[in-house]
Amino acid sequence: MTDPKTPALTDPQPNAKRQDLQPDTVNPGGTLTDNMGHPISDDQNSLKAGPLGPTLLEDHFLREKLHHFDHERIPERIVHARGSGAHGYFELTRSLAEYTTAQVLTEVGAQTPTFVRFSTVAGFRGSPDTPRDIRGFAVKFYTPQGIWDLVGNNAPVFFIQDAIKFPDLVHSVKPEPHNEIPQASAAHDTFWDFISLTPESLHTIMWAMSDRAIPRSFDTMEGFGVHTFRLINAEGKVTLVKYHWKPVLGLHSLVWDEAQKIAGKDPDHNRRLMWDTIDGGGTLEWQFGVQLFTEEQAAGWDFDFRDPTKIVPEALVPVEIVGRLVLNRNPDNFFSETEQVAFMPSNIVPGMDFTEDPLLQGRNFSYLDTQFSRLGGPNWQELPINRPLTPPQNNQRDGHMRRTINPGRVSYYPNSLDTGSPTPDPQEGFRSHPVMMSGVKVRERPESFSDHVGQARLFWNSLTPIEREHLCRAFQFELANVETRHVRLAMLDQIERVHPVLASQVAIALGEPPRAGQTAKPGGTQDSAEEMALLATAEADVTAAAGVQHDPALSQRAPSEHKAEPTPRGRLVALLAGDGVDAGAVEAVQAALKSQEAKFHVVGPHLGDLGGAQATKTFSTASPVVYDGVYALGGTAGGLPLAEHPDAQMFVAEAYRHYKPVGAHGQDGEALLDAVAGRTAPLTFAKDEALGVVTGNPEAFTQALARHRYWNRLSPQA
Repeated sequence: MTDPKTPALTDPQPNAKRQDLQPDTVNPGGTLTDNMGHPISDDQNSLKAGPLGPTLLEDHFLREKLHHFDHERIPERIVHARGSGAHGYFELTRSLAEYTTAQVLTEVGAQTPTFVRFSTVAGFRGSPDTPRDIRGFAVKFYTPQGIWDLVGNNAPVFFIQDAIKFPDLVHSVKPEPHNEIPQASAAHDTFWDFISLTPESLHTIMWAMSDRAIPRSFDTMEGFGVHTFRLINAEGKVTLVKYHWKPVLGLHSLVWDEAQKIAGKDPDHNRRLMWDTIDGGGTLEWQFGVQLFTEEQAAGWDFDFRDPTKIVPEALVPVEIVGRLVLNRNPDNFFSETEQVAFMPSNIVPGMDFTEDPLLQGRNFSYLDTQFSRLGGPNWQELPINRPLTPPQNNQRDGHMRRTINPGRVSYYPNSLDTGSPTPDPQEGFRSHPVMMSGVKVRERPESFSDHVGQARLFWNSLTPIEREHLCRAFQFELANVETRHVRLAMLDQIERVHPVLASQVAIALGEPPRAGQTAKPGGTQDSAEEMALLATAEADVTAAAGVQHDPALSQRAPSEHKAEPTPRGRLVALLAGDGVDAGAVEAVQAALKSQEAKFHVVGPHLGDLGGAQATKTFSTASPVVYDGVYALGGTAGGLPLAEHPDAQMFVAEAYRHYKPVGAHGQDGEALLDAVAGRTAPLTFAKDEALGVVTGNPEAFTQALARHRYWNRLSPQA
């Protein structure tokens, strides 16, 4: 007999999900068996009719091994196929009981187990980590009231307003069907053809062309729930909410030249950084924030909170920090956990509800539908990584790969047998908020969704000069890869709606007439101080933002509330050393870095003993693009002083051209800096701490890491 009452809700702690997964975790050891437990005497030779004879069909061990191998792969995700995940916990620091009955948002101090998956949108599963793309930021909360999935991105807006357009968007950005080119890139004709004909995408395209689309690491990017949701309190009162993740290490991105080179040097760059951080005992952390507002407030705005191409500016409704997310455990098995984890925006808990956002409404169908295709049937929720901590109790039975054994004769409700259980709980169960609705069945957009330009201009206005320069160069790169001229011209028309000066600078790079009177020479692969100065003057008139003209929260560099204080924590430094390097100098800089929780690799001409240090990387296996800073120590390489070695010079020069801090110890180290002074054009090299070039002071170099980039090497106004 089953208990007629729903099982008492558990109070999960950070390790609760780990304990839940433990019965399904098998450590290697003992006698080798097949999948049915039969011991195997030989796993290296198939059964044959004599040593040189044909293989026998009788070999059931061979058949089973090949059968399993032939079916090891499941369909990859159509979007967000390239991803990486980690376990951790969410801790509430301020109760939202005034707004919701969801326990995960009301019980201060409770630590809810989580699994988080980061991903790129466009590329296949084997694509690199660093293309220009929106990043997925999906969080699974194993709450006492069931699974809550906050399936968001690192941009708060999306390309389209209605889910019916989603297949078209994805088809356009994926490799073109006639030749399966290009991989993980938007820089091709079909994507920009679609975007040029879809004005509602303009705001999100500004985000995608900004530095936000090439994050330095998972824990230096923000996350957003994208949609507006409803919170419902014990009295049934509704408050609207938008969700935010604010990185503790601050907001940092790659530069485009780095992103392209890392894709070749280390295509697993972001994945590796997260794995190594956690594997070394570190954590990835974010603050959790909410924007709370009422429908009455929203009614007075000149944009619609249901429109997924719009933000609620933080300058209008500030983000309130109410919790934190900590990732502290790597998966035990990538496939079983990261690849099989299934997220659904429809996974919400009592005290939450959806809004009438048409993109969200479609996602609520599409994500569930996807799991049947990827995971093989209706019982995908029973996979250990997807199963809730509160045991499911319902009358669903059977289906492909059913794991649960349900005793008894009853599989329906209502019933009078088996005590009539399980039964609905009108008090504690999920209830949809009653919303008064009426209208004629139509296929049309509301007028409140019609302004597609205003918030794109708000984003542009809010960027610092160097961020505007990078956004402009991204458009120049992407559209220069478009082969069809009328598509390029159509996109210039769209960009001109944001600002004619921006459109002019993109037009010049495309060989087209400028759209504004004043122009500047683009910098090609290097930032242009002249172009940046011109773009800095290009202010736009903003609409659809309730009067907000600038919002510093939209910039990665402008000071604003909840932006983290600069810190060297988590930064990765290349310590350049040759044979005979000064051991004391190595120890001093390593101690300074360790004291601030920064990390380092000793990079030398060969692995192993350099006399005063142990090299863990070589000039041929490491690259400056994967490091946050470079520190030159000295020694010899290939019979040359380190200062004369081409690879060592390249390391320093490229780090400097990417605006990273560089440092040196002693005469040999400074000689290396001097040797690269002429290789950093068009930037001027100077041993100046204000430019992030530090000599003879490991502690000062470590603090220089906190700033991350020294854009003032290009211009004081950057």
